[in-house]
Amino acid sequence: MTQKKEATINIKKTVNLPKTSFPMRANLAQNEPQSLKRWAKSNLYETLLEKHKNSPKFNFHDGPPYANGDIHIGHLLNKVLKDIVVRSQFASGHHCEYIPGWDCHGLPIEHKVLQELTAKDQLKKITQLPLENQKLAIRNECAKYAKKHIKQQSQQMQSLLTLANYKQPYLTMNKTYEKNVLNVFSKLVEQGIVYRKLKPVHWSIANQTALADAELEYYDKVDTSVYVEFEITNTKNIANLSNIPITQPIHLLIWTTTPWTLPANLAVAIEQTFDYSLVQTESNYLIVATNLIESISNQTKKTLTPILSIKGSELINLTYNHPFLNKTGSIINAEFVNLEDGTGLVHIAPGHGTDDYLAGQEHNLDTYCPVKADGTYDDTVPEWLRGLSIWKANPLIVEHLKTNKKLFFDYSFSHSYPHDWRSKTPVIFRSTQQWFIDVDKPLKTDQQSLRDLAIKNIDNDIEFVPKWGQNRLKGMLQSRPDWCISRQRSWGLPIPAFIDANETILLTPQSVNTIGQVFEQEGSDAWYKKSAQELLNNYTIKADTQAPKDFDVSTATKMFDIFDVWFESGSSWHAVLEERQQCFPADLYLEGSDQHRGWFHLSLLPALGIHQKSPYKQLLTHGFIVDKNGKKMSKSLGNTINVQDLLKQYGAEVTRWWVSSLAYESDIKVDLSFFDVASESYRKIRNTIRFLLSNLYDFSQPKNLDDLTKQCQNIPKNSLESLLLDNLCILQQDVNHAYKTYQFKKAHQLIYDFCNDTLSSFYCSIVKDTLYCDAPDSPKRKQIQICLWAIVEILTRLLSPILPHTAEEAYHALYNNNNLSLLLAENITLNISTDKNFWTPLIECRNQALKILEEAKNNGIENTLDAELILPNKFTSYDNETLNIADFFGVSRISFHSNDTISIKNLKDQPRCERSWKRDKTVKQRANGLFLSDRDANVLNLT
Repeated sequence: MTQKKEATINIKKTVNLPKTSFPMRANLAQNEPQSLKRWAKSNLYETLLEKHKNSPKFNFHDGPPYANGDIHIGHLLNKVLKDIVVRSQFASGHHCEYIPGWDCHGLPIEHKVLQELTAKDQLKKITQLPLENQKLAIRNECAKYAKKHIKQQSQQMQSLLTLANYKQPYLTMNKTYEKNVLNVFSKLVEQGIVYRKLKPVHWSIANQTALADAELEYYDKVDTSVYVEFEITNTKNIANLSNIPITQPIHLLIWTTTPWTLPANLAVAIEQTFDYSLVQTESNYLIVATNLIESISNQTKKTLTPILSIKGSELINLTYNHPFLNKTGSIINAEFVNLEDGTGLVHIAPGHGTDDYLAGQEHNLDTYCPVKADGTYDDTVPEWLRGLSIWKANPLIVEHLKTNKKLFFDYSFSHSYPHDWRSKTPVIFRSTQQWFIDVDKPLKTDQQSLRDLAIKNIDNDIEFVPKWGQNRLKGMLQSRPDWCISRQRSWGLPIPAFIDANETILLTPQSVNTIGQVFEQEGSDAWYKKSAQELLNNYTIKADTQAPKDFDVSTATKMFDIFDVWFESGSSWHAVLEERQQCFPADLYLEGSDQHRGWFHLSLLPALGIHQKSPYKQLLTHGFIVDKNGKKMSKSLGNTINVQDLLKQYGAEVTRWWVSSLAYESDIKVDLSFFDVASESYRKIRNTIRFLLSNLYDFSQPKNLDDLTKQCQNIPKNSLESLLLDNLCILQQDVNHAYKTYQFKKAHQLIYDFCNDTLSSFYCSIVKDTLYCDAPDSPKRKQIQICLWAIVEILTRLLSPILPHTAEEAYHALYNNNNLSLLLAENITLNISTDKNFWTPLIECRNQALKILEEAKNNGIENTLDAELILPNKFTSYDNETLNIADFFGVSRISFHSNDTISIKNLKDQPRCERSWKRDKTVKQRANGLFLSDRDANVLNLT
């Protein structure tokens, strides 16, 4: 007994047990920072650019996130997707310069800073300063705030293991960037498509500034809807059309959801081709569209009896009395009037709506707007409304209409309504003097409008991933109004316009470029520090052929509108791609689906205005992050996930592995439990790599990749290793194609299936016995090790874009050198193939046999090495020297019979090798008393 126990201990020492420095436990949160330090110390990003300086370029441009707060789960998704692109482009041999950026100006930062200043009781002191000093004080605090969060977000983004030029990012508040924005603006001015006009725009009452469509969010809002009677002044004209005596006044019935706009009413619009009816109610006569009589009656629960049919054209130019103001208006024609809802008659307030404004322009109506910037009425309205908030005025107006007996019906309803994206408060349409970019006026150089050029480029020159992005972007550009580019705030890039004592405005390409040069030297704060004359010191108005002839520089003062921040970020293709990277257009823009109305959209328009060409060749769009129930994530709902906590718990690699598993084209559900699933999946990949590495500890490292390739090519064609290398080559080709076409989920699945199925469940289980129990230098074992080495070389390269830390960690373990960089390693392509027809029958037979062996566990054969498989005779042709058939099926013995079935024989009564646990026919008791197979006895030099 004692002798046998001693021998058993010796046997354990003779087995080629796995050894590797690549640990089973990843400890990602602790170890990933070491990779970051190593990459920074070696200047990995800069070294990669230098290595690929003569390689084909892939121009990838970063859409700037906003510089406030910690990064959230949406940032994680976006930045990891971008990093997979960057790393896969480098891995494929491309020069991929990637400069991260930040959007620094704008309302969100100013809003937050004003809150902080108010909390510190400092805002009162600032508001007592002269206007320009007020703005400078606020801008100074905003700049500090932005810088703080840029640094914070930069560190957080790097903790996601992203690779970029973080040493020199682009910031929209930098002097050079501001100058480049003005360069873009000057060229658009030169094209003749920039203008200033009094027009209704989306207006934030809370923040007292104009807003663009991209700055709106839609929430449900309960409003009051009213049917209002406008009494016709020339009733006889209607009475003359009827044989019925009209003894009471006739009213136009209008319907509106914004009673607060009624004080601004200047006209009522109809569609002259529609049929209208004079109807009688219990109290009076009304005119409504014939097709809407039934719906009005159903809505108001009142009977409308048709008396007379009237053509819309017969109503044109009739006049009416305002329902509560001492003024009259007239009926006008407008094509936008429809029969979908309402009454077919539309109350027109040109100062408070786009359609109203356009109708007003056509019919020479004033763009009358009695609402001030703070949402209160001015002194042009009745005394009972003056100084009152429009929201508080709504019920008063309704009550006044009731008193005047001009209210036909009112009701409350809930509808989706635009809100200021920052204050979350309802916005209104309000007419103010603003700067616009005309999307329908032909360019001077091209005679095509921005709208036409945009649709042409979308249809012909831009590739969309996914395809639905094309119709989404196209639809937005087909219906968009002119772009309002001005804002009335402090924290932003000033629009460099001047006005003299005669109210003549100076804004020419030359004057804009002059200010651009000032900003390049001193920054845009110079606008608030210098007088108009100082700013224009290097500008000669006589030399500017486009300047107004009567503009008086000596009386000039500065105007204080700032640019829409989307115009600033929308000029990044010039400030970054053209000025820094010396390339245009970008190969790819990659952002969330909201950027179809944001950065994608508002980068396209300026580029078309200058180059008549899109700034990007491809648009990749990902969905929004929502919770597991599909709800939008928000702090108020308590369903957000803190990214920093996520990284501490799982590490960046697990989150990257999760991102790569997503069908990113649609909205993405997320829950902490999803990362548990990703962690388990990652662990399987890691353990597979660990198995490969742990069986290479005694393998002689190839001289170089060419040497490894030759060794692989010398492997017999019908060997299992040849099959694996064939599958490896297919994997490499398919995964690289998936990266190239941005099918990251497919790359993820291909890699996982290869590790989990092809390797763990198939190849590794088959070769384990040879690796562990053959003589260390046996040709068969060395052949397997050659295959394992090649697998690690290629698998780490394929994993690197998704799991850069893990892939490089494995690469270091392979070469026993922690100073190597996988991204700097040369590529390897094996080009090995094998005859699939040779393997297909055998693999199908193995799959059947494994099911039978699984079922045999119920009959006492718990270990497949306790079984003998009896196979059909057709499998006798497989060479047992090249392919160990018993190992292939995971059993101890194989025999054959003339049947087409697979049978099992229980070998538990046969002797078992105490080293390999096999029960093959060569197992017998050896000289030292141990039962060993011939193979195992030979390894131990026993007879």
